[in-house]
Amino acid sequence: MAEPIDPSLADAELTAFIEAVRQDPGPPARSMGAAELRRAQRLRAEARSPGPEVAHVQDLTVGSAAVGARLYRPSAACGSLVVFVHGGMWTIGDLESHDRACRRLALHADTAVLSVDFRRAPEHPWPAAVDDCVDAIRWAADGGVSNAGITGPTVVMGDSSGGNLAALACLRLRDEGGPLPAAQILVYPNTDLTLSCPSTRSKATGWGLTSDDVAWGAGQWVPDPARRAAPEVSPLYAADLGGLPPTVVVTAEHDPLRDEGDAYATRLAAANVPVRHRCETGMVHGFLTLDTLSPAAAAAGDRVFGDVTDMLDHARSGPAK
Repeated sequence: MAEPIDPSLADAELTAFIEAVRQDPGPPARSMGAAELRRAQRLRAEARSPGPEVAHVQDLTVGSAAVGARLYRPSAACGSLVVFVHGGMWTIGDLESHDRACRRLALHADTAVLSVDFRRAPEHPWPAAVDDCVDAIRWAADGGVSNAGITGPTVVMGDSSGGNLAALACLRLRDEGGPLPAAQILVYPNTDLTLSCPSTRSKATGWGLTSDDVAWGAGQWVPDPARRAAPEVSPLYAADLGGLPPTVVVTAEHDPLRDEGDAYATRLAAANVPVRHRCETGMVHGFLTLDTLSPAAAAAGDRVFGDVTDMLDHARSGPAK
């Protein structure tokens, strides 16, 4: 049974959205399947207001698998890069679903953004998406964007399952000797594919994303349930989180993934990784792409973009705090 809607939601617009979702939640992900979910998301992306104009936008391929990507540059002289990894339960999401968010990020943080169109499940189960994200970070570090005038620090950012992939990419790069990005920004990330944290039960339904949808997506990406607790799949279970780059972890109050994101931030801090951690009060999962619906969600997204700006500034001037 979903929790009642109360004044803890951030604004009237978000309250109306959640009320509408509760009235008509639609079929669960497991009954729709990946193809139908992707079709529905394409329609939502097409209906959404286009993002702000950015000076330079270029589609390209990166890495050994020639994965699709989109490079946004707010100006010809921007000197930093965010490798952006989109969410979507490892099965949906693409360059279009997060195009508006990437444009907002590029302009707000005055940085180039490389959005990675990694291979998705079920056609490409684990570890294909991690491989692609690692390749994209290495491609950037090896000079893949230097011809575009981007020679400053690189950070990696991901939301939801993209946050999972960004975290896993950093763990692998640490273990393989780099190159590590200057920071990782994880927005309501999946860190525990076993769905063992309390919020997967207390926030299981009624807030947009459901725990059952998360479980379905995890099963598409990692079909073997026994593997979902492995640290190369669920970063919360990594034995050692030391040596990772400075990290921002932002979670949402009304999100089944809240507790696992909060727990990851706590473990990072215990491993002496510099961490900036915030739970956005009154927010639901996916607020980064709800800016046209809710002013409060737009403001929460702007705060994340401010975190990115701070991480890039710290990377230019010295160790992040």
